[in-house]
Amino acid sequence: MTVDTTARRTTTRPGLLHRISGWSMRHAGLALLLWVVVVAAVTAASTVVGDSYKNDTSLPGTDSQRVTDIFRAHQPQGETASVQIVVRADGGLDAENSRMASMLAVVRDLPHVASVADPFTSPGSMSTDRRTAYSTVSLDVAEVDMPIEDVRTIIHRAQDFARPGFQVEVGGDLARNAADSSGGASEGAGILAALVILVFLFGSLLAATLPLLTAAFAVGGTLGLLVLLSHLFTVPDYTAPVMMLVGLGVGIDYALLIFSRYRHELVTGQTDRRQAAMVALDTAGRSVMFAGCTVVIALLGLLALGLGSLQGVALGVTLTVLMTMLAAVTLLPALLTLFGKRIERSVRKHAAKQRRTPGDGWRKLAAAVQRGPWVPLVLGTLALVALSLPALGMRLGFADAGTDDPAKTSRKAYDLLADGFGPGFNGPLVVVSQGDQAGARALGQTLAADPGIAAVTPAQLTPDGKIATVLAFPKSAPQDAATSDLVQRLRDDTLPKLEAQTRATYLVGGSTAAADDFASAVSNRLPVFVLVVVGLSALLLMAVFRSILIPLKAAVLNLLSIGASLGVITLVFQQGWFGAQPGPIEAFVPVMIFAIVFGLSMDYEVFLVSRIHEEWRRTKDARAAVREGLATTGSVITAAAAIMIVVFGAFLLSPDRMLKQFGLGLATAVLLDALLIRCVIVPAVLRLFGDRAWWLPRGLDRILPKLALEREDQPESEPVRR
Repeated sequence: MTVDTTARRTTTRPGLLHRISGWSMRHAGLALLLWVVVVAAVTAASTVVGDSYKNDTSLPGTDSQRVTDIFRAHQPQGETASVQIVVRADGGLDAENSRMASMLAVVRDLPHVASVADPFTSPGSMSTDRRTAYSTVSLDVAEVDMPIEDVRTIIHRAQDFARPGFQVEVGGDLARNAADSSGGASEGAGILAALVILVFLFGSLLAATLPLLTAAFAVGGTLGLLVLLSHLFTVPDYTAPVMMLVGLGVGIDYALLIFSRYRHELVTGQTDRRQAAMVALDTAGRSVMFAGCTVVIALLGLLALGLGSLQGVALGVTLTVLMTMLAAVTLLPALLTLFGKRIERSVRKHAAKQRRTPGDGWRKLAAAVQRGPWVPLVLGTLALVALSLPALGMRLGFADAGTDDPAKTSRKAYDLLADGFGPGFNGPLVVVSQGDQAGARALGQTLAADPGIAAVTPAQLTPDGKIATVLAFPKSAPQDAATSDLVQRLRDDTLPKLEAQTRATYLVGGSTAAADDFASAVSNRLPVFVLVVVGLSALLLMAVFRSILIPLKAAVLNLLSIGASLGVITLVFQQGWFGAQPGPIEAFVPVMIFAIVFGLSMDYEVFLVSRIHEEWRRTKDARAAVREGLATTGSVITAAAAIMIVVFGAFLLSPDRMLKQFGLGLATAVLLDALLIRCVIVPAVLRLFGDRAWWLPRGLDRILPKLALEREDQPESEPVRR
């Protein structure tokens, strides 16, 4: 075989992205087969091995974590799980003594049940009106080792004894997790809605299916990998649904951006399908790679928080984004090659039916914004600021059974206990005394005198007699702000004064205190997290666009869209708008939304601004560059945003409150970012910047590495071997 050395000297050597995508196109069948085999193998392996999800709630250095560590040190036998059977008899429980005894006897013989307490003989287990009582069912395994089916058996067998006037419910974390979920319903609804949008956009079911297939392969493969990685790393059990939420949206989005550029090249006269694909990959593909890297940077910024429970989520979602990037530049090119002829025919047929030049509406919008840029800029910014204001009053915490679906047995048990024993009964404070017995007695007296505490249990000694524990039941519910104020008052004022009078030290723990500690840890470390994410992303944008103003503008607008989405979450889930159950915002939701939204916002930023930059380099006309950039990307950005909105919004159908918050926050941010920011505010800002938008000081230009989103010299095409 002879080699044309002249061609070698004049042709740019293909980059890594070009070589990988080119291989997938030349060996399309093999590339598709490899994806199928790998995803099938990973799925099979994960099914055989099973998951090992663990929720790491440790918070080193906090009072609640010290309480947990003390119990582990002084109770070396380990902690086992338990559930609560809560009963209410309208005519009084004394008349139901025999029914209660029969129920408890049946439960006592079930698998993994170690003991069952009798409410008639256990102190404090019966309400004062003797209509409500609870029985603690102690298990012989830890919570993570308890089979979910055995928990459901306990629930069903206990509820077999219910009858009109005698209510039986089961509470506790295990009972909450055992409730049947509508798994797959939200994902399916989102995918179906995305398919409808893509069909309207492309006019072809085949063309609409390719981005969905690409996302499905990426998400399916990542799910299996996540299960396997859970045996090596600490991965929380809520990582999988969050990963699917992000993976479906991002996967469809990335494939759509590349496919849209491919379609654009065909419609505008590019007759060679392979050349059209390579142009799409060398332009939109590079934008996808860059945008994906910013998402990864934002997610890895979670590591700066130093919170174990978030690190596993960051790992899972980062892996998802990497898989979607890989699928977009390997699987999608293979699919474009295999179905190229049919796609080309449908694309040209759909384009021939259009009566006007593509992008005319977006050109008119850009021109209207450019004629008076200050009005849309000021109004749009004020709208974002107004939506962000409620986020200033956001209260972080953790959802408990009180925010569950009212139809769940765990929620009913929660409500029965609150009605029978007081709202604070579901979230007692665990106060530990280290010192002499006099200090423990003084602790009980001091807590009982506090106006925010309804009742206090007698001090209980650990088996070694070194630690005394007092349970303090607040007058307010666990998620009320008054309970958080009580915890703060005890730690900062009441207990330090008592320590000065005794020879004991005191710590406040329990689930309610732990939620406050987690929220404080997130709040204290958030500035570092924001600086890391915003700083690294701005440097990347500066290196790509050789500009100072572009990354500054992107950072400010991204922060505004995130603030607006958090404000909407606060109004809905904290204030209870639109019928939502009011309560605190899950403590890790704001930082996760920040990381994900900041990265996703860069998708549209890079896709829009790179086309504007491409036109500006060609014409040096700043106004025309904005108009043409918006004309060629406006429809794609809005379609991609619509897909993300329906995918994210579909998670509002989930019974899980955390997923609802994620879904609403991400959908709101994408809606505001794509329609208000990218299509209105960005053209207005760039009109005011003019040519200065692309200015970079010479000193910075020499220091910064040069990262190009499009190749100026395309490699010569290689024939596709079929």
